[in-house]
Amino acid sequence: MTPPKNQDRPLDAGKAIRLARETLEIEAEAVLGLRQRIGDAFVQAVAMLLHVEGRVVVMGMGKSGHIGRKMAATLASTGTPAMFVHPAEASHGDLGMIKPVDLVLAISNSGESDELTAILPVLKRQGVPLVAMTGNLDSTLARHADVTLDSGVEKEACPLNLAPTASTTAQLALGDALAVALLDARGFKAEDFARSHPGGALGRKLLTHVCDVMRSGEAVPRVGPDVGFSQLMREMSAKGLGATAIVDTQDRVLGIFTDGDLRRLLEKGVDLRAGIASQLMHPNPVTIAVDALAVEAAELMEQRRITSVLVVDADGKLCGALNSNDLMRAKVI
Repeated sequence: MTPPKNQDRPLDAGKAIRLARETLEIEAEAVLGLRQRIGDAFVQAVAMLLHVEGRVVVMGMGKSGHIGRKMAATLASTGTPAMFVHPAEASHGDLGMIKPVDLVLAISNSGESDELTAILPVLKRQGVPLVAMTGNLDSTLARHADVTLDSGVEKEACPLNLAPTASTTAQLALGDALAVALLDARGFKAEDFARSHPGGALGRKLLTHVCDVMRSGEAVPRVGPDVGFSQLMREMSAKGLGATAIVDTQDRVLGIFTDGDLRRLLEKGVDLRAGIASQLMHPNPVTIAVDALAVEAAELMEQRRITSVLVVDADGKLCGALNSNDLMRAKVI
C-alpha cells in the first residue's frame, strides 16, 4: 500500500505539541504503572538471572526485538553475560546457540508472536529456564514461562492504539530495572563497568594509570643538585616539560625547578647565573605514585594549581613526569 503524500499538507503546530505532550504523559504513566507490579515474580526473575551458569539469551520480535537487543547490551555491560538471538533465526539454526545452562528472557507484548511461540516447546524440552516479559498473562508465552513479568500497558501512545509505543517503553524500563537490581546483587562497581567500557570516558579514567601516560627514561628532565643555572635551563628546554627534577645520586627526588620558579626569581632580582640547582629549586615538591590512576594526577594538579608533576616509586625515586598536556592527549581530562 502506497503511503499518502503529505508534502503539501500544512503542519498543525498546536496539534503536534499536544500529541507530543500526550505521548510523554501516556508513556510516563505506563512506566509508573509497573511499580505496583514489582514483587515476588520480579525477585524470582532476578534470582534466576543472577545464578544462571551460562548466558542470558534475550529474544523478541519486531519492536520488542529492538528493545531486547538494548536489554542484552545493558545486561552484558553491567556484569550479566547476555546476548540477543532473533526468534526467526533461532528456528533456522540459531537455536544451537542456546544451551541448557543458559536462560531465555523472551519479550512479547501480546505473548503470541508466532516465531517466538514456535520455539518455546523446544526450549522446554532442552530444560532451558524461561523468563517471560509480556503484557498478556494468559498468553502462550506466559503459560510456558517459569516466571512471568507483567509489562502490560493500558493503551499505546499511538493515536490509533496500534504502533508499539507505551508498551515498548514499559519493556525498556522493566529491563533496566532488572539490570540495576542484578548489578547491585553482584556487587558490581564503577571499576567493573570501566573494564567493559575501556574506550569510554569512564574506562579511561578508571583504567588508565600514571605509568601509562607519563614520560619516562631520557624524556624526563633531571639534574643533580650541584649543576649551574645554564645547565639547569638547557635540561628544561631540551625536554619541553616546563620543569626539571633535581635528584641525588640514587635518583631520589630532592626538588623541582619550573618555569614559574624562574619567573618568580627574576621578579625578585635574584642573580640566577651565580646559583646552582639546590639553591634555586623548590624543595619537597608535589609527587605522585607511579601506580596511581591518571585521573588522580589530574585532580592533584588541579588542587595544587600546578601544570606538571613528578612521578616516583615507593622509595621516592624518580620514575617519570607528566603534565596536563600528557593527560589531555590520553583523554583523561
